[in-house]
Amino acid sequence: MAAQFKILGIAGSLRKGSFNKAILRAAVELAPKNVSIEVFDLEGIPPFNQDLDQQPPDKVKDLKARVRAADAILIATPEYNYSVPGVLKNAIDWGSRPYGDNAWDDKPVAIMGASPGMLGTARAQYHLRQSCVFLNMHPLNKPEVMVTFAGDKIGPDGKLKDQNTTEHIGRLIEGLIAWAKRLRKE
Repeated sequence: MAAQFKILGIAGSLRKGSFNKAILRAAVELAPKNVSIEVFDLEGIPPFNQDLDQQPPDKVKDLKARVRAADAILIATPEYNYSVPGVLKNAIDWGSRPYGDNAWDDKPVAIMGASPGMLGTARAQYHLRQSCVFLNMHPLNKPEVMVTFAGDKIGPDGKLKDQNTTEHIGRLIEGLIAWAKRLRKE
């Protein structure tokens, strides 16, 4: 029997009714057999403080341990002011510190995002890809999942109700698994 393939899912939003948390929940439901998507909530990670590099808070230790244990990372990012939300960037910074102890190193990653606007987090996703370069992460190039007009595609119950978006997320998960296995030369 094949080992369980583990994906760590992270939403770059703290809001309970977040569109990005909704599409991450949809991804969990779409995961194929023998694939688990564990969602890590960024709530409670303090602002990055380099003075704490050698003794990071417990929530940061937990994040780094889960990143290291995962076969791949799935990030659902909102877009704030044309870029990555501060809470997500903060978690990325913590996970890469102290210098030489980068939990993100060599991890395959897929990025998706949902927005009430018509660009569907495109700018934030491209900025996040720039950070992936420095972190030595391996972003999946396609498919791109940029959920536009998310309020029309996610119901008031927080469930994804758009079939096309559901299919795109399913293809993203399949692509991430194949990408991770390719990088591991399986």
